[in-house]
Amino acid sequence: MLVIGGGQAGLAVAHRLVQRGARCLVLDASARIGDAWRTRWDSLRLFTPARYSALDGLPFPAPAASWPSKDEMADYLEQYATHFALPVRSGVRVDRLGRDGDGFVAHSGDARFHGRTVVVAMSDFQAPRRPAFAAALAPHIRQLDAGSYRNPRQLPPGPVLVVGAGNSGAEIAKDLAASRPVLLAGRAVAEIPLGITHPLNRHLLVHLLNGVVFPHLLSLRTPLGRRLHAAGASAPLIRVKARELDRLGVRRVGRVIDARDGRPVLEDGTQPDPASVIWCTGFDPRFGWVDLPALDPDGSPLHERGAVRAVPGLYFVGLHFLSSFSSAMVHGVSADARRIADAAIAQAAPAQAAPAPASTYAG
Repeated sequence: MLVIGGGQAGLAVAHRLVQRGARCLVLDASARIGDAWRTRWDSLRLFTPARYSALDGLPFPAPAASWPSKDEMADYLEQYATHFALPVRSGVRVDRLGRDGDGFVAHSGDARFHGRTVVVAMSDFQAPRRPAFAAALAPHIRQLDAGSYRNPRQLPPGPVLVVGAGNSGAEIAKDLAASRPVLLAGRAVAEIPLGITHPLNRHLLVHLLNGVVFPHLLSLRTPLGRRLHAAGASAPLIRVKARELDRLGVRRVGRVIDARDGRPVLEDGTQPDPASVIWCTGFDPRFGWVDLPALDPDGSPLHERGAVRAVPGLYFVGLHFLSSFSSAMVHGVSADARRIADAAIAQAAPAQAAPAPASTYAG
């Protein structure tokens, strides 16, 4: 069977498959396992402590209460694949997934990979989203997004407008505040009480949220979880507080609604004059390469807790709220991976493994 995507979701699925003796191949577009984390902004740390940042079978190699950096997470995933000898083929970008008789075929350039079942193990946060009017900003304004921002050295001198006040926007605004004026645009976002390092949070709330609330209370099996999923609920501010941003000199402004005369327009009609704009305005799924009746009109997967009923043998893992609020988080993906891997094994059970020619994979 095929697993498309070699991040934490894909590795968790592969580990379960290998553990159960199933033959599989993981196809990953990155040159190196963990690169999806390595290419995030330099100061990024996980929003969960190390004890909640591990996949099944291998503890995270850091103090349990520490907050791993994005590079530590990348190295852990690479170590995980090596430790369990997972069959990952890096540098393989799947550009089309279609049917092949009773199974599937994944195309990557001239290469073909065949599988009785396929698990697409990728987040639905694939392509950074910018509003259409971003193209009307003046050419001298440097524009980046949360996926391409690395550090303040990328930006010219002068004020920065960070658009989007969620966790990414707040973290990036904090990162920039020491070197230049920062405006943070967007609606106010809820915050967890107290600071993330407060003893009450470190010893109680972090365990309550990650061990009970996110995976169980906020799941598709509960009325509250289904309501939040339908409403498109997002995470509260976890590490950066509005009070801290105020102290650092970050100025809060309203939403950016348009561009006029080359400058952004805020909802109150005012027009800041930034040297740079960083868009933290969400992501699009970009699953158009899945050439199967598995997507809704917006390009998002149509599934029931990861299983695509319209296409038997096709599964998804790693999506936001696949089965609970923790589904897209490192600490929550293993449970979904176990369930989906077991379902894929059951689906593929009648098939016999085929030999793999040099340029293809069959299984």
